Amino acid sequence: MRTVTIIFGGLVLLAVCALVGRAVKGPPGIALGSLLFIPLWFVLAAVNMAIGVLKAGYSIGEEAPILLAIFAPPAALAFFFWRHWGG
Repeated sequence: MRTVTIIFGGLVLLAVCALVGRAVKGPPGIALGSLLFIPLWFVLAAVNMAIGVLKAGYSIGEEAPILLAIFAPPAALAFFFWRHWGG
């Protein structure tokens, strides 16, 4: 359940980035906001992995697939937004 919640948080963050981009630059800003979201989301997903390793006691090998599962769906949607609105 925690993984689903974090993915949902990533989708909300993507929406915020896209809306801020649109507010600043109009519709092409959605592409920029989406592109900037991807490294930001990777850092946040990596922090989640670090918490799992350092605090919860999981190994990096156990956490790596979770990192991918958390990072990939919002990043894929961000990539779609970037391609659709000007990438």
